[in-house]
Amino acid sequence: KVFFTDYGQIPKVERCDMDGQNRTKLVDSKIVFPHGITLDLVNRLVYWADAYLDYIEVVDYEGKNRHTIIQGILGSGARGRSPPKPRALQIEHLYGLTVFENYLYATNSDNANAQQKTSVIRVNRFNSTEYQVVTRVDKGGALHIYHQRRQPTVRSHACEPDQFGKPGGCSDICLLGNSHKTRTCRCRSGFSLGSDGKSCK
Repeated sequence: KVFFTDYGQIPKVERCDMDGQNRTKLVDSKIVFPHGITLDLVNRLVYWADAYLDYIEVVDYEGKNRHTIIQGILGSGARGRSPPKPRALQIEHLYGLTVFENYLYATNSDNANAQQKTSVIRVNRFNSTEYQVVTRVDKGGALHIYHQRRQPTVRSHACEPDQFGKPGGCSDICLLGNSHKTRTCRCRSGFSLGSDGKSCK
């Protein structure tokens, strides 16, 4: 599946098959400028950041069980007997977003800091009172974590090279369908798919 955000006339979070078929809306309410998006592949969760409403929220792969992880100001609540918290952090203009283990990482335009830099923040996705500013950079946008544990196990699929080295028997581009057993052939710009559904001309 492909998961993506659309902040056009009707903002939404969507998913579709790798070949673009079966496009499905997951979220289309209380959303204005969805930007960053990341997946928990194990628990089948979709997290996204709204750069206008200043929140990070989550739904499952079916668009259900929606709830807010963070919004507004972190660390602004009553502290009670809990351990000391870092200074309050204004959440605004969230763009990049990624997840690793128990934590979400996001880029945040923290205008409260004197240098007007972008903060990279880390928030416990199960307990948002646990957070920290990891670093500050001059400009920040997309955010990625590369780690072996973030890579899904690869199984045999319909786009594996055939005996002639062509992916899925396609002469140009092979896109997986709604499962690892189905595929669709596509052609580069300027070429069209032949009647055999595999060759480009």
